[in-house]
Amino acid sequence: VRGRRQMRQDPLNKEPLAYRDDLADPGAISVIRGAGVNRVDVLIVCNKGQLIAYLNACPHQGTPLETFDGHFFSVNHAHLLCSTHGAEFRVGDGLCIKGPCKGQALTPIRIFVDDEGAIFLADE
Repeated sequence: VRGRRQMRQDPLNKEPLAYRDDLADPGAISVIRGAGVNRVDVLIVCNKGQLIAYLNACPHQGTPLETFDGHFFSVNHAHLLCSTHGAEFRVGDGLCIKGPCKGQALTPIRIFVDDEGAIFLADE
């Protein structure tokens, strides 16, 4: 997250995961919330102006997609890449198209963006 912006709270007193302008296009960030059994690692992806979020866990073995912070894409930025075993996922729906979990998909997470560009987990 760039800068030292004061995080605004939404009406349910949740802290934003990030801000829209924290992401390049294409780009992705991982944000961890909670601890222990309540820990969730959210992967927020921006592609062609669209924001999408997934659980940052490869369906193959549950490992985070990135080995190095901020490295989520294949070389040409066409797909999300799991650096553990090289699985490639379509950005728009998280479907694995190459690798050991081919045919499986990343778990989507619902998010919403407020008028100031703050990104929040959506209520279920």
